[in-house]
Amino acid sequence: MAFPTVRHRRLRSSAAMRNLVRETSLGRNDLIAPIFVTEGEGVRDEISSMPGVYRWSLDTMEKELAELAGAGIQSVLIFGIPDHKDATGTSAYDDNGIVQRAIRKIKALYPDFIVVADTCLCEFTDHGHCGVVHTTECGADIDNDESLDLLTKTAVSQAKAGADIIAPSNMMDGFVAAIRQGLDEAGFSNTPVMSYSVKYSSAYYGPFREAAQSSPQFGDRKTYQMDAANAREALREARTDAEEGADFLMVKPGLAYLDIVRMLRDRFDLPIVVYNVSAEYSMVKAAALQGWIDEKAIVLETLTGMKRAGADLIITYHAKDAARWLRGE
Repeated sequence: MAFPTVRHRRLRSSAAMRNLVRETSLGRNDLIAPIFVTEGEGVRDEISSMPGVYRWSLDTMEKELAELAGAGIQSVLIFGIPDHKDATGTSAYDDNGIVQRAIRKIKALYPDFIVVADTCLCEFTDHGHCGVVHTTECGADIDNDESLDLLTKTAVSQAKAGADIIAPSNMMDGFVAAIRQGLDEAGFSNTPVMSYSVKYSSAYYGPFREAAQSSPQFGDRKTYQMDAANAREALREARTDAEEGADFLMVKPGLAYLDIVRMLRDRFDLPIVVYNVSAEYSMVKAAALQGWIDEKAIVLETLTGMKRAGADLIITYHAKDAARWLRGE
């Protein structure tokens, strides 16, 4: 039957009616807030390309944690900037490294927080790549299998420090299986792995690389991160990670890849995570500072769109603001 019998506007007639039939909900428990921690004392260093986002030393980090807790955020993702970098990223798996100390401090202050540890080497290597680099006659090459050993050591060190979730972001082949085996052998069989399963080689990471001081010193990451043009390959990556024991599957970046989020949601029963990455944040902030957009409306619409596409969880630099807006502040 058609108009006038069918009138779709009947279900949009008031705010209460729209709330009643709303298909997608966005809540504070859906949000994970990234935190950048660095060595030193009294550090509160705003990242120029990410207004409102800071690098924190462990003492000043307490202020950020208190604000996140006050906003109702219960999950954080930790990135570390060490004071020492070398070819094999030894600071990444140092039991007294910046990430490990941050994890211990967060769990001491807020035991109920879910602390997710980003597990990669790029912030800790002097070359800025996510694995061990070997120079060959054909140029530099990332040694996949040697890198797995170091990534596993990093994951185990983070779990020992108290991380609730290990989140490997390196895109080496076999990384989930290696880390899962390493965690199990070290007595952390109950620590879940949130795999950056589908991580594209993306221009949207630019501001993050400033924040984490992790830009590659030569070449790019296209031999291990995915080609932005590929979708079927994303399913192969996700399927492999699920078979290797991943507990969460992540898509990164978010906005340009919501079709991939939907593909994973339709094919896998695992929780799906999307990363609302740095440039997505920075573009909104830049336009808002110019007065060109309604920041609150844009952010909540964007995050709702990510949930509608199929994401269960969203990693976002908007987390604190979004949590406050969701409760009416």
